[in-house]
Amino acid sequence: MGLGAYPDVTLADAREEAVKWRRIAKSGADPIKEREKLAREAAKEHPTLQQVFEECFEARKAQLKDEGRAGRWDTALRIHVLPKLGRIPIEEIDQRDIKNALQPIWHAKANSALKAISRLGIVFQHGAAMGLEVDIQGVAKAKALLGKQRHVVQNVPSMDWRVVPEFYQSLGDGVTELALRFLILTGCRSGEVRGCHVDEIDMNAALWEIPGSRMKGGSPHRVPLSSEAMRVLELAAPFERDGMVFPGNRPGKPLSDMTWTAFFKRREIDARPHGFRSSLRTWLAEATDAPREVAETCLAHVSAGKVEAAYRRTDFLERRRVLMERWGQQCTKQIHEVLNIVRSGRQN
Repeated sequence: MGLGAYPDVTLADAREEAVKWRRIAKSGADPIKEREKLAREAAKEHPTLQQVFEECFEARKAQLKDEGRAGRWDTALRIHVLPKLGRIPIEEIDQRDIKNALQPIWHAKANSALKAISRLGIVFQHGAAMGLEVDIQGVAKAKALLGKQRHVVQNVPSMDWRVVPEFYQSLGDGVTELALRFLILTGCRSGEVRGCHVDEIDMNAALWEIPGSRMKGGSPHRVPLSSEAMRVLELAAPFERDGMVFPGNRPGKPLSDMTWTAFFKRREIDARPHGFRSSLRTWLAEATDAPREVAETCLAHVSAGKVEAAYRRTDFLERRRVLMERWGQQCTKQIHEVLNIVRSGRQN
């Protein structure tokens, strides 16, 4: 039975420990099992940050997308905090410990650092609810010690809505480019489009119903399909495999996001797939009279407060259908018309 490594355990301490455990052995008990039992009891009385985190995460799973399996809620904590502080009893962690753990990424990886400190605050609140003597203000104090971040938020590069038609009409009819067409026409997120399943599409109603489990916000979203979007789905039909509208190379897997990354790189285009949501939203603001709440719903953004949302039980489907049909026409209009708009805009 090991008693600890020198010099952390001195010779005098080792002799004292040896006497204690020999006495337990002579009584007929197993000293190793007794030590493990004491450690378990101590852990129950003084749980570590890792233990409180796991309990907190388990309690929140029901309200997280795909029960947290996507990793968006806990990844920053697991990577940047738990390896450093996970084994420490949560009651012993103070603002200096938190500051030291996050300081290396506070400016360099600002978004991850903010997520980590936000989640850590939730874990500390959970610990307080368990009756533990945690410093509930420790996270706020650590944030004050870390100071203001120098990180400048950069928006995802997007394409001017006036030149989207030229790009759209340059796309081919392979599965990669058809999926990109569908993304532009619907204004949906990359993962929602790439994971599109045939069972979600109602061709008769020209409607795409995305389940909440695949949405960022966790709520189902209905997408009215324009005539051009329906045409794209018809072109994509021969590629369908394993229920996937836009299948990837591996059986049962959707198109990879890296496929689009490589596509944009080959074309030397700075814009990114997610940026087409910005193109659509800017077009809605500049070229239509769509009310803000309707325009935001086109992108599945929640623009209402809880009280307003409780009374406003509509997703403006028919109003959005008109707008998305116009967007489809915008994307397929003659290229020279778009260039004339751009030129006149520059002259003005």
